Amino acid sequence: MTATLIPTSAPRGTARGRGGEAPQGILRLGRGSGLALGLVLLWMSILVLLPLVAVLVTASTDGLAGFVDTVTSPAVAASIRLTVLTAAAATVVNTVMGTVVAWVLVRDRFWGRRLLSLVIDIPFALPTIVAGLVLIALYGNQSPLGIVLAQTRWAIFVALLFVTLPFVVRAVQPVLEELDRDVEEAGASLGASRAVVFRRLILPNIAPAMAAGAALSFARGLGEYGSVVLISGSLPRRTEVASARMLGQIENDNLAGASAVATVLLVVALAVIVLLGVVQRQTARRG
Repeated sequence: MTATLIPTSAPRGTARGRGGEAPQGILRLGRGSGLALGLVLLWMSILVLLPLVAVLVTASTDGLAGFVDTVTSPAVAASIRLTVLTAAAATVVNTVMGTVVAWVLVRDRFWGRRLLSLVIDIPFALPTIVAGLVLIALYGNQSPLGIVLAQTRWAIFVALLFVTLPFVVRAVQPVLEELDRDVEEAGASLGASRAVVFRRLILPNIAPAMAAGAALSFARGLGEYGSVVLISGSLPRRTEVASARMLGQIENDNLAGASAVATVLLVVALAVIVLLGVVQRQTARRG
């Protein structure tokens, strides 16, 4: 007697192949998907989750009192405040200007458009320390423009603008390319001004992409080091960012203190990303 491996009648909704047999590809896909999911979870645990857990555990080495004392000390608190506020300001500016740049790249046709698109990706390609050297050459004590920003908070702001601009541009650009321009033309034909067409028809569609780019831009700004440390001078309680403060603590064998600062930045970054994600989903529903 031979056992029947494939049921003679497939369940409703199940695809059936020749001779009433279930397609083997579906079974293989299910097994492969489970294996791929397990591999992804393992890989993410090794690269992301375990390091994060290690940072949190190290930050709690001195207990809650030690953690609070570290992050509320004047120098550390000043570096965190400077980092968060400057990253937020750069994110706001680049969200606006990045959207404008993406609009020009998509809607306008001009000589050098491809070159402009290539230039936008330069902050992605440059090592951050090289970006810092570029900014020193332009805004240092021997600035050819006569604009000296070295060892000021403006230097940090300009550095973050430089390294975070591509995030918003590359997030918004493909969405603009997919928009149906016939809808915009229909709105204009009904008497709507350009501002109304943009606010009612275009902005709801690109807002989720703007939020995604802003989240990435802010997260990058919080952790930026190479381009900032060279031009800012890392003066304690003046131009020292959180990443530079963490490096100083590590060099002084204060790993718990550095981990405490990293934990605060992590919480801030996650809170902003979650908030922008909520805005993104609500905007997508309205659209």
